Amino acid sequence: MAPADDWRIGPASLALAGLIRGLAATVDFRIHDDATMRAWEAEGRPFILAFWHRYLILMRYVYRGARMSVLVSQSWDGELTSQTLAHLGIDTCRGSTTRGGAGALRDLLRRARSGSDLCFTPDGPKGPLRKVQPGVIVAAAMSGLPIQPVALGATRRKLLRSWDRMLVPLPGSRVDIVCGAPLAIAPKSPVTEGVERLELALRALDARAEELSGHLPGENEGAAGAGGDR
Repeated sequence: MAPADDWRIGPASLALAGLIRGLAATVDFRIHDDATMRAWEAEGRPFILAFWHRYLILMRYVYRGARMSVLVSQSWDGELTSQTLAHLGIDTCRGSTTRGGAGALRDLLRRARSGSDLCFTPDGPKGPLRKVQPGVIVAAAMSGLPIQPVALGATRRKLLRSWDRMLVPLPGSRVDIVCGAPLAIAPKSPVTEGVERLELALRALDARAEELSGHLPGENEGAAGAGGDR
């Protein structure tokens, strides 16, 4: 059975979207260095939002633009994510680095030309953890859109036992969202160079988000099986 035909995903996505909205209502968001992104949103200038897969839960609340499309895998988890994001007002394109990627990239570029912002989790959908895959760099080079890197920290959080060490802020916590300097990717520049630049930027933002939220640099790492509250 195809993931889209699984009747369980509809109710599950609705419940998950409700949980995300409920969690967002309980935390204290502090967004840092977002002036450039806010100017782009106000002007209707498309850009690419990029953050690690582990921060997916509350990143909807950093974005205030009119329209965004997110690359989501074609797996069962991807279908759940796609329907959940739809409940939160975000469009999705289906594909990944391992399946349907070329078609999804064409779809994303078409949407960018029509004025949509784009969103990538560069280490998704299955890792390796905090390793940038080339898709976001290729999309930036082909579209000419700048990449806005972002990271998230929370004073109280749960780190899940998933491959990405998903970070779930706990109710009542302060959530620090940190925006970095935008990255411009030249059309014919080496993809490996862009990958390295974005990875360094995201890791630096990780360290700053951890510091702002009262955690030691690297405390968000840990083994996938370690789990637990931090």
